[in-house]
Amino acid sequence: MKIKTSLGIAIVAVLAIACATNPFTGKKTMALVPNSQIFPMAFQQYDQFLDENKVVTNTSDARMITNVGQKIATASERYLNANGYAGYLNDYQWEYNLVEDPAVNAWCMPGGKIVFYTGILPITQGETGVAAVMGHEVAHALANHGQQRMSAAQYQAVGAVAGNLALGNDPQKQQIFNQAYGLGSTVGVMLPFSRNHESEADRIGLTLMAIAGYEPMAAAQLWERMKANAGSNAPPEFLSTHPSSTTRINNITAWAAEAKAEARKFGVTSFKK
Repeated sequence: MKIKTSLGIAIVAVLAIACATNPFTGKKTMALVPNSQIFPMAFQQYDQFLDENKVVTNTSDARMITNVGQKIATASERYLNANGYAGYLNDYQWEYNLVEDPAVNAWCMPGGKIVFYTGILPITQGETGVAAVMGHEVAHALANHGQQRMSAAQYQAVGAVAGNLALGNDPQKQQIFNQAYGLGSTVGVMLPFSRNHESEADRIGLTLMAIAGYEPMAAAQLWERMKANAGSNAPPEFLSTHPSSTTRINNITAWAAEAKAEARKFGVTSFKK
């Protein structure tokens, strides 16, 4: 029993000190794995992905992805510098690539490595739609959501270990616990955790695209098109890592004025639609 108690105290102590600060919300976030370890791994995986896929270069679409990405990155630096986070981006290595793939998707790896698939371009319908997606993806990187998800997975594993220790050497009880814990922690904790990240990235992304000079309400229009494209194939929100399109549209509509107000602090008074 003393061993179990000591182990529990040690685990709690490690988790308590492994925190970072979200520069956009000011909230403490989980950081069990430091970016000094995450970024090099992400950069290596990104390079491997590019080697294994068809990267589109020297086209108007490819140039648009890069140009919009650079504008959003500049907006990010302006925001961070103005809010006391000068040097926050020192270890980031921004890169933007368009990849030939019919999937309606884009993603950003920790440290600023971004991919747009060609399949999303008919949905973005031009530069402002790309800016909405780019702002969202860059926000994931700036808020260290990848780091938090890795940390949350470790928390989940620690909870499973602690539960099994508490049950002693009863295999039947451990099996029942593991099945219930796996379902409960995923649907009740991990999926809402991911949905919160998506909503946070939506909100931060609106601010970034507005500072870059793009109309934030274009993001709501983008999600209207996403919703129409998905049709009835979207899973129920509580079983998804992402909020429903309707939730996102409603949130973005409520947050757009706030994003514009923030952009005006940087002298941005007109917004490209």
